[in-house]
Amino acid sequence: MQRRRFPDLDRTWPAGLGRRLGAMLYDTLVVIALWVVLGFVAVALNGGEANETPFFHSLLFVASFAFFAFSWMRGGMTLGMQAWRLRIQTPEGISITLTQALLRFLAGLASWAALGLGYWWILFDAEKRSWSDIVSGTRVVVLPKK
Repeated sequence: MQRRRFPDLDRTWPAGLGRRLGAMLYDTLVVIALWVVLGFVAVALNGGEANETPFFHSLLFVASFAFFAFSWMRGGMTLGMQAWRLRIQTPEGISITLTQALLRFLAGLASWAALGLGYWWILFDAEKRSWSDIVSGTRVVVLPKK
């Protein structure tokens, strides 16, 4: 996927915790819908039986990562981020790579596993960075109203 340079870098500012949590809530609903669809497909393919195998859980994990990685790499934002006017980019204002997306995704999971500490970190970091931002070398910015 071709990396792109985003416009209007001088009109953006670091995203705070409230906006990020709002976008996360929206995206959680999208991921749950994705899981439901995959669950229906898995049950249908398994003759009507629930499919609680490690393979199925791995499929849910990979599908979740694919949703986020594709969104972040393509336009810098997921559906929830679009609603809250947020974008992920490098400090130079360029779309992120697959490696950065993977690091963000894994650090995000670790942040939640640590009772959200990786996101509370935004309140104490001078640049309003979460653990995901720090680990992946990315930034979440607020876009100006159109």
